[in-house]
Order: sequence, then C-alpha cells, then structure tokens
Amino acid sequence: MRRALLAGLLIAPLATPPSPPDGVVIEVVSAAGSSCRPGTVAVALSPDRQAFTVTYSAYLAAAGGDAKTGDATQKCKLTVQLQVPDGVAYAVTQADYRGFASLATGAKAALRASYRFQGDPQPTPVEHPFTGPYADDWQVTDRTDPVVFGPCGKARKFTIDTELVADAGTAPGQTSFIVMDSTDGSFGTTYRLAWRSCSR
Repeated sequence: MRRALLAGLLIAPLATPPSPPDGVVIEVVSAAGSSCRPGTVAVALSPDRQAFTVTYSAYLAAAGGDAKTGDATQKCKLTVQLQVPDGVAYAVTQADYRGFASLATGAKAALRASYRFQGDPQPTPVEHPFTGPYADDWQVTDRTDPVVFGPCGKARKFTIDTELVADAGTAPGQTSFIVMDSTDGSFGTTYRLAWRSCSR
C-alpha cells in the first residue's frame, strides 16, 4: 500500500459559505517557466465551482544518474483570472498537491509554492521537503491564513509560483526525481475556493 506524506498550514474553520454562483469563468492570463511552456498547462473550473484544477503535462525535476544539470530545478509561474458576478467575492483557501517521488538514499527533493492576488506583496514560499530513500506517492496541502477575499463582483488576477527541485546528494550515480501528478496520470494541482456575499 502506498503511503501519503501530509503537510500544510493550519487555519481556523470558515463560516458556512454561500452556494457558488453561476456565471463564473476562469482563464489563463499568462504561463511562464520550464514546466509550463505553451501547450503544457491547462486550467479548468470544477462543475460545482468549488475549486479549479491546474493540469501540467511536463512537471518533473531529476538529479543524479543520467539527469542533466538543468533538470534539477523546474518552475512554473501561472497567472489566472476568475470572472465573477456582481454581489459575490471569492478567495483561494487551499492548494492540494500530489505526485510521486523516487529518491535514492542521501538524495533530497522539495516542492516550493507561493500565491498572491494582483496588488499584494510577494509572499515567502512555503517549502515541503522530501528525503531519500523514498519511492512512493506524496501529497501536501497548503491552507491560507488569513483567508483574503477579493473585491466584490470584480475579476482579480491570481498568481501561483511553484518550483520542484531535486538534489542527488550522496547518491550522484543514481537518478532521483520528483513529479507532480493528478489521479488521471497527468500533472496537476487543485485550488479550493470560498465564496462570500457582499453588497454592490
């Protein structure tokens, strides 16, 4: 049985949110980085409008063995925008990452992530480390604290910076890698949404 590695930041429970509104649209504003080149990243809003998923087709960092020097660090800077109806505001409350790692004894890897809305200062990335020997699925969760809602009824750009790094450490002759993936075998993450009614 594969085991999962859980990590994250704690947050106080939210008040019962209103039902997600109709008419919500999400779009990719920009995507840049070694792991989100054109054609390798897609964004989709869930049917219940409680989350959106970012799906990658090439997000893997590797070190040691046959890996190239440039393979050890992979990055993606993705900016999305949600169009929302008048009378509601939204916040991103949680990010769920999952994948697989194969790390030789003495090798290390890490996922780093940060998030910000348009106009907010650049935050310090959250880091989730992994240490070999390790050959299993992994899952980590980031929760925002405090939860910050955007302006009422207005589109607001949301930027997600992620980075996967691998280090062969004391096992340079063996290839170690870490990859982000979703349940359908492609690479992806899920971002949970909260909604709040507000006056116009």
